[in-house]
Amino acid sequence: MTTWFAVMLGGAAGSAARYGVSLWTKNLWPGFPTATLMVNAAGGLLMGFIAAYALDRPEFPAWLRLGLTTGVLGGFTTFSAFSFETLELWREGSMNAALLNVALNLVLSLGACALGLWLARAATA
Repeated sequence: MTTWFAVMLGGAAGSAARYGVSLWTKNLWPGFPTATLMVNAAGGLLMGFIAAYALDRPEFPAWLRLGLTTGVLGGFTTFSAFSFETLELWREGSMNAALLNVALNLVLSLGACALGLWLARAATA
């Protein structure tokens, strides 16, 4: 039960931080999704750091690792999980799977977003 609460509280904190970054960056580069770029890059950096730190230390509690990664970073950006999983595939020698993961995430995510936009616009036309 501790893990569930850590993930939930972390998710709330990560979402609030994401919103804060949106407010902070809204005028930095008008017309460009600066906040998304910043949280994705920061999330990737933090995911790599926390994963390497926590996984190399058996005494690091799983509830805290999951609260920080799945909770905080999951609320902050899911791109951090994608980044870590892709790099793990690469590190394990599965370069083709890593590249496929990048290509599929990019194509399917953009395609799904485009389809969602089209469906919403068609429904309200």
